[in-house]
Amino acid sequence: MFNEPKKRYAGFKLALAGCFLAVIVIGLGAFTRLADAGLGCPDWPGCYGHVLWPNEHHEVIAANNAYPHTPVDHDKTWPEMVHRYFASSLGLLTIALLVVALKHRRENPRQPIKLPVFLLAFIILQGMFGMWTVTLKLWPQVVTLHLLGGFITFGLLWLLTLRLNNQCWQFEQPALQKVKNFKRLALIALIVVATQIALGGWTTSNYAAVACPDLPTCQSHWLPAMDFFQAFNIFQGIGPNYLGGNMDNDARVAIHFSHRVGAMVTSLLLLWISLVLFKKIATIETKRMAMIIISILILQVSLGLANIVFNFPVAIAVAHNLGGALLLLTMITLNHRVNTCQAIPKEN
Repeated sequence: MFNEPKKRYAGFKLALAGCFLAVIVIGLGAFTRLADAGLGCPDWPGCYGHVLWPNEHHEVIAANNAYPHTPVDHDKTWPEMVHRYFASSLGLLTIALLVVALKHRRENPRQPIKLPVFLLAFIILQGMFGMWTVTLKLWPQVVTLHLLGGFITFGLLWLLTLRLNNQCWQFEQPALQKVKNFKRLALIALIVVATQIALGGWTTSNYAAVACPDLPTCQSHWLPAMDFFQAFNIFQGIGPNYLGGNMDNDARVAIHFSHRVGAMVTSLLLLWISLVLFKKIATIETKRMAMIIISILILQVSLGLANIVFNFPVAIAVAHNLGGALLLLTMITLNHRVNTCQAIPKEN
């Protein structure tokens, strides 16, 4: 059962709003990437030298003269700039979270302060990766790290929200011990989910999502020709324009195939974890968590399969990105709960 509600720390609603904003930023980032709009604005932080983007006829002519190799394409400029402004808003919100934490730290020494500081520092780093994504012309290493940075930002905001909410699970001693023994498995699940998200990021950064357009085979083979050495070569040179990807087909197939295998491993692990939560620990809270994990897993796998069946429509691909973020959020929640659980206080 849950303990009696404790008083929330200051900034809870602001952190929760940050989580919703982070979801929007991740969705916009996915849309920008999938619409091939990552270089919709070839400069940074503006767009062809504009605060928004060139719109008037004379502005477009001037922009095309200044950047002859990347002419203005309004279908790509607006997604990039809208994404940038929402991401900047998230940075401002993070500053506000730190200000709130510093203000209330004097009144309550238990007010979380280290996480807001780290979050702000990480947001600044994430902004730098956003700049390098453009200036290094979609270098896959930077694009992948920028994508992961968005997921990490969302995860940190959610972790801060959980800490500010100041609630935890409470169990009788036998169940409490079972939950404590579950900590290592919960951590492994978090790492596996994060690794699968990273693999998905590498897949989209190298335009390998369409490398296997069939199911359950790939290129009509159970084991198609694959080049793993090139597929996971992280020493690709800086300089070329990586829009559309520069890898050959065998390398892209290797990336996509690895992502499929990763999806199967992740699914089996999460099903096992759900079974342990539901059958072995078997409290109301752990059963509820198991059902949430299974529901999100089914949604995410369905979206992944729908991507292939319907030939990778942008809407489903964006939803698949958000499904990964939701799965990460669930694993963070699980780890927070099992690491903060307490014994039910004895009555006097």
